Amino acid sequence: MISSARILLVEDDETIRTSVATALGAEGFVVSAREDGTALDDDVASFVPDIAILDWMLPGPNGLTLAAQLRARSDCAVMMLTARDEVDDRLRGFAAGIDDYLVKPFSMAELVARVSAVLRRRGRLPSVIEIDDLMVDVEGARAARGDTPLALTATEFRLLSFLAQSRGRTLSKGQILTQVWGYDDIDANVVEVHLSSLRRKMEANGPRLIHTVRGIGYRLST
Repeated sequence: MISSARILLVEDDETIRTSVATALGAEGFVVSAREDGTALDDDVASFVPDIAILDWMLPGPNGLTLAAQLRARSDCAVMMLTARDEVDDRLRGFAAGIDDYLVKPFSMAELVARVSAVLRRRGRLPSVIEIDDLMVDVEGARAARGDTPLALTATEFRLLSFLAQSRGRTLSKGQILTQVWGYDDIDANVVEVHLSSLRRKMEANGPRLIHTVRGIGYRLST
């Protein structure tokens, strides 16, 4: 995903913090990762995040306290990342003004999808992507080449959306499996099968936009 959206990540578990920051950075987001919220005021003023991902249980001010501080100082979105999964905990989180709530352990693909969805709702990510004569409406789940709608399966549309949001980047089969199917421990040939079908439908109405980068993966570009 090509994006200039800025993400403030506050997570005291170093392994989780590093993994999440790496995954979000790989999607093109700009990430500032902290182990606690002691520098929150400085981060809001200098980094100006579009969304903050907060662990609930933190040393010093906890995630709920930080969410309240963010609401007072910034218009950024807030996502809570926590092992607390009771209904009362979720209600407390939403009462504190968070936009979404993700329970640990979690799928990295789901985290990226939820972050993207929140940013789109906030107008920080485009819902409609245009590349040459290709139009992909992520929220409306429709695609077209010029004036011709593309009749895609649900999987083909998810695949096209991911490629379009990552325009210009070469994506490996593993990245595609993780983002489109939610896991990467299945036969990678499934990517080729769906890509072949998607290409046929797209190229029936215009020039090739999905390119194979031999030995690496695939890229959507003009």
